[in-house]
Amino acid sequence: MPPAGWEDRASRRVERFPITIFSVCAKAKGGGRFKEVRNARVFRDYFVEDKVEAGIVLTGTELKSIRSGRAQINDAFAKVEKGEVILRNGHIDEYAFGNINNHDPKRPRKLLLHRKEIGRLAEEVAQGGKALVPVRMYFKGGLVKVELAVCTGKKLYDKRETLKKKAQMQDIEREMRRRR
Repeated sequence: MPPAGWEDRASRRVERFPITIFSVCAKAKGGGRFKEVRNARVFRDYFVEDKVEAGIVLTGTELKSIRSGRAQINDAFAKVEKGEVILRNGHIDEYAFGNINNHDPKRPRKLLLHRKEIGRLAEEVAQGGKALVPVRMYFKGGLVKVELAVCTGKKLYDKRETLKKKAQMQDIEREMRRRR
């Protein structure tokens, strides 16, 4: 049996040294956790044909950097090499509180897909004129996922046409708001 008054000493110790937990996540607009990283260039520069969700192999410091919102995939692309899909040019900043074992920000990262999916993507890319481009990187149940798209590059006149349609839609929405 513990000595008399033991519980009192333990409770005083807890009161004397309170534990605080800090969140290292970047806040979204709603004040919540970081949600996703989007590739802003995909829909401007490419025709998106097919999308697939893939897992990604990360180290601990990479995961912490992504949670704090310190990643970008605007220049990233994926390649099928030796039966594996590799994400290249994706930039994940070094973790601010990391040590000498911190990761390389631009290192190639392996994407996790089923063998049949890899084969299908390899066939589509081998046909020519198509590329594997990451659309977004997001959390799903504590794991980081990458939405990969099979894309065809737009020509300059296609980009102009897309910009004209976007401007027309903005004008229509502006008129609708003014009439309300």
